[in-house]
Amino acid sequence: MLLSLEIRNIVLIEALTLDFDAGLNVLTGETGAGKSILLDALGFALGRRVRRDLVQAGAGQGSVTAVFAPGEDHPSAAILEELDLTAAEELVLRRVARADGPASAFVNDQRVSAEALRRIGETLVEVHGQHDDRGLLDPRAHRPLLDAFAGIASERAATRAAWGKADAARRGLTEARETLAKAAADADFLRHAVAELDKAAPEEGEEERLDAERRLMQAAARIGEEVQKAADALGQRAEGGAADALDRLTRVADRAEGHLDAPIAALDRAMIELGEARSGVDAALDALAFSPERLEACEERLFALRALARKHEVHPSELPDLATRLAARLDAIDAGAEHIAALERASAEAEAAYDAAAEALSDARSAAAGRLDALVTAELAPLRMEAARFETVIAEADPGPEGRDAVSFTAAINPGSPAGAIDRIASGGELSRFLLALKVCLAAEAGGLVMVFDEIDRGVGGATADAVGRRLARLAAANQVLVVTHSPQVAAQGTRHFRIAKHVSAGTTRTEVTPLDSEARLEELARMLAGEEVTPEALSAAAALLARQAA
Repeated sequence: MLLSLEIRNIVLIEALTLDFDAGLNVLTGETGAGKSILLDALGFALGRRVRRDLVQAGAGQGSVTAVFAPGEDHPSAAILEELDLTAAEELVLRRVARADGPASAFVNDQRVSAEALRRIGETLVEVHGQHDDRGLLDPRAHRPLLDAFAGIASERAATRAAWGKADAARRGLTEARETLAKAAADADFLRHAVAELDKAAPEEGEEERLDAERRLMQAAARIGEEVQKAADALGQRAEGGAADALDRLTRVADRAEGHLDAPIAALDRAMIELGEARSGVDAALDALAFSPERLEACEERLFALRALARKHEVHPSELPDLATRLAARLDAIDAGAEHIAALERASAEAEAAYDAAAEALSDARSAAAGRLDALVTAELAPLRMEAARFETVIAEADPGPEGRDAVSFTAAINPGSPAGAIDRIASGGELSRFLLALKVCLAAEAGGLVMVFDEIDRGVGGATADAVGRRLARLAAANQVLVVTHSPQVAAQGTRHFRIAKHVSAGTTRTEVTPLDSEARLEELARMLAGEEVTPEALSAAAALLARQAA
């Protein structure tokens, strides 16, 4: 609901604050009084593109502030959350125009872009008129409008879910086929490589072990002869000489008065050390022992592993893992046909589920289209368009998450004439009545909308104008409606009445908007009936209009 509109220094409006009611708010006034300025100002606050000369002459800047009470679960809440804006019970849209610079926009006193303001504004207010090129006359909006009228949220959700599964199955099948085709192109290479690796049978850490063993055998070939000579020297000379000396000293020690005790003890220790040295050298000889055949076999195996690694551009230590991976790719090729067949079955099942959901959605739309056509046609008769025909056309479209239906609203004005787009078939006044009838039917189940009708009753009068007014009143029973009108029959239906007038003072023209009490409203309706001179007959007719509205 639009609670209030505050305008400062916009064209002919210097300062204006309007408070609106929840029902039907009517705005009347002489032609040229400034009704379009008021709607331009509201559109400016909603983020729409408007005239360049919006700022009042002589003023540095102008501003428009619109205050809304959107209510719970309003679509604007999702946009506020997306933009990280603070939500509140009241939603305040403010836009400032500058005479010498760009405009700025605010939502709840937080600065936003004009695009963000426009997105929020579109969720708050619908504007309808003879030149409405969005909303009801935009073919892109017809399917969502029909769906909202039909109340088929569950069918749409089921179709979107089925589409998601079918699309995922299609993409999975396509990717599997592409993978299989690419792998199949490498099948000969894979078979050769897997056979070669299987024959080589590289083991984890084998290359490191062979390299260490080869280096040891190469070292043994270089130092083995010297180690053997050392072993011979220890056995033949050093150990034998020490043993002979110890034997000789021991035999004469008892006659040496203790002078030989120390050398004998040293020779005992030396004999022990020489024995350990001889044992260590013998152990080294055992470790260094190798056969030339083993060295040759080790080198051949090592060179083969390294050549295989270079061929596949991997480190030799990675050969076992490479063998596993290539074998897995080959297995995938061999099992690919079976896997593709399984994916094809799954994709076919998902497509069938989507077809069923889309068909159910199409059936629901077709049934709702028939109901909508009947309702709109019934609404057209009181609007003096008895021969007109409204038809919702559902054609086949490319499948998608919203089904496979293209929806368009068409009309035929005269009997026997072909149906076509409403805005191409109907004249200005006919178009206005078509839009009103359609909106009455579409909004019957909605509620909570803010709708603005800009002279939608132009070109009609008498009983037809009365029918227009009653339908606007029906809309306003569940929605807030603002209507700019020249028709007293429409104005009499309002729950709140504003008069727009232009005044000239000291050479300056200003537009003023005045909320009317019951007496002033009676006079305004009489003026609309009779013109500038309000006669008793006009007052009586105005009173009769108000009495009918109250009945």
